[in-house]
Amino acid sequence: MSDIRERIEAVFAAAGAEGSLHAKEIGVPDGAEVSVGGDDQVVLASVFKIPIALAYAREVVAGRLDETEYTKVTARYRIGGIGTAGCADDVEMTWRDLARFMLTMSDNAATDLIWNRIGQETICRVVADLGLTRTRLIGSCEDSSLIGLAELGGTDLAEIDALLAEATDEQLRNLSMCDPERETSSTPRETTELLDAIWTDRAGEPEACERVRAIMAQQIWPHRLSAGFPSGVRIAAKTGTLPGIRNEAGVLTLPEGRRFAVAVFTRAHSFDDRLPAVDASIGAAARLALDHLFAENATP
Repeated sequence: MSDIRERIEAVFAAAGAEGSLHAKEIGVPDGAEVSVGGDDQVVLASVFKIPIALAYAREVVAGRLDETEYTKVTARYRIGGIGTAGCADDVEMTWRDLARFMLTMSDNAATDLIWNRIGQETICRVVADLGLTRTRLIGSCEDSSLIGLAELGGTDLAEIDALLAEATDEQLRNLSMCDPERETSSTPRETTELLDAIWTDRAGEPEACERVRAIMAQQIWPHRLSAGFPSGVRIAAKTGTLPGIRNEAGVLTLPEGRRFAVAVFTRAHSFDDRLPAVDASIGAAARLALDHLFAENATP
């Protein structure tokens, strides 16, 4: 185990980052695992949209939310610039399409609308039901941005992206959104446990779990986990990005059907907007971990 840990740590170091990782086979409670800082508290960033999606799906299946109902995305939610958050005008969309935008392209506006519709208590209940005691969901994307806005001396939320772009490294390093003690956070191990619960229908009604799995399989970003695997490996995952932070967590299904949950969290030494080496290190580290697990759990 020490050898694989050192090899994974070397991948992160070569990319100019520090990283933590946990990986295990789905549905094998006592199987082999790979842990590199697997119990470290880490900032989830947009990986926190997985439990939101699960809470949403449970509400739909329970009949408490009509997923075909339309709602309006207004200027209030235009933070982050992706999906409906980047639209110049108000957009009307169904809840199920907002859920798809939230997971497939990490749409912050869609996320906050769903968060406000079903409520923080309902979302946190998902985590509590699974016994994930170190997973803390503090607030929405808007809540985090408002705190960051104040820390950077701004007054209008529309300024947040520009303020982040102009901030010094020291300012970015001290932001609450980058601190796992002050921001929504978890551990790599609890993240793979959440994924395992979704993929084995322990996280809710089977129909709810299947909804989350199906949407995660449609994620559009190919530059992190996907960078480490050939096209024959199916990947259902969610990225997370903040200043200096690049994450991804997901389930990889091998051609013969075996499934592995992997969660990778990195903190770069640079705050550059583009960190291709760090992005690629996520896939490379995951590949090392899965190759190790595949060898450990190989069928005799």
